[in-house]
Amino acid sequence: MTTLQTPALLSFTIAILVFFAGAGINRAIPVLRAFNIPEAVTGGLLAALVTLIAYRFFGMEISFALEARDMLLLYFFTGIGLNAKLDDLISGGRPLIILLALTLVYLLVQNLIAAASVAVLSLPQGLAVFLGSASLIGGHGTTIAWAPLISERFNLSNALEVGIATATLGLVVASLVGGPIARYLITRYKLKGPRTEVDVIGLQQRDNEAAHNDVSHVSLLRTVLVLNVAILIGYAVDELMAEVALKLPLFVVCLLVAIVLTNTLPRLFPRMAWPTRTRALALVSDLSLNVFLSMSLMSMQLWTLGGLGLALALVLAVQTVVAVVYILFIVFPAMGRTYEAAVISAGFTGISLGATPTAIANMTAVTKTHGAAPRAFIILPLVSAFFIDIANAAVIGYLAR
Repeated sequence: MTTLQTPALLSFTIAILVFFAGAGINRAIPVLRAFNIPEAVTGGLLAALVTLIAYRFFGMEISFALEARDMLLLYFFTGIGLNAKLDDLISGGRPLIILLALTLVYLLVQNLIAAASVAVLSLPQGLAVFLGSASLIGGHGTTIAWAPLISERFNLSNALEVGIATATLGLVVASLVGGPIARYLITRYKLKGPRTEVDVIGLQQRDNEAAHNDVSHVSLLRTVLVLNVAILIGYAVDELMAEVALKLPLFVVCLLVAIVLTNTLPRLFPRMAWPTRTRALALVSDLSLNVFLSMSLMSMQLWTLGGLGLALALVLAVQTVVAVVYILFIVFPAMGRTYEAAVISAGFTGISLGATPTAIANMTAVTKTHGAAPRAFIILPLVSAFFIDIANAAVIGYLAR
């Protein structure tokens, strides 16, 4: 077996090429766009298959230097923290609290299913983390972030591969079931949405953000500067926490630091330009996430999965059935059995099985046909991309003890 180690700059360059390859494939195969499969996932899985072929048929093990990936992870999660405004958290009101409670309960249910599945199928204990909320609720980013710790703690060589496979399959399933769930609920309960020619998607922009929302070299540098400062503070906080035997993944620490900064400094210095929910921050976050996913997926060693394919399919089938039942009989009634509740139910498939982009895509498809649901687009991303990341980190940390 020949080992080929690619240096850092080459690995980073290959990751960009992998992303563009995925984008080209998604354009050529419309079903991939319909299922909201990210370009980085498509290209990354293709690259992983190429390395598998090289391993199986040519006796060559290709590995990549991933230092840049770790930094991109910090940029992405720090960006999430910078976008978390307490004003919006408060404006969500009672529905936000209800949805958060429902999500936290389901997070525990999902991990209980994973633990039971591992016991029944006689799988390694550490895989329970990646057959539950780490991969399904957390998605690719959380899976990749926790994989090194889980691999070391449980002596698992294929933890990343199992987690990525679960997250990818969950993403596809979430894209498939979200729309039909909403359509069933709307038809069953004869629900109607308001008719408007303006689609309300995502979190609303504040008036005082408009002035600095154009992308320029200045706004990009300002955004990178704020991100870097938050990450540097995150490093310092992480070292202080380690001294008192309190250990969290560095990306979680940076996320929390960014939340504190974005809800204090703009209030203390109202004239200071701040990158929260600007196009510049969105651009840096998207770039970081896409290259991060490309590097992570292309570096998967698929040959280490062994005979886990059937087990993964069985576990995901159980998780899907439980998620659909939970949405129909708990989430929808608890959210009020209204049209907005139906839209949130479609989005909840993204929370429970896929990722925040999948949730938004599902809700968008419903509202384009049946009418706007502005509150749904406020509270669900806050739960999915803010609160649940922190709660999930706590649960995963407990399971990884």
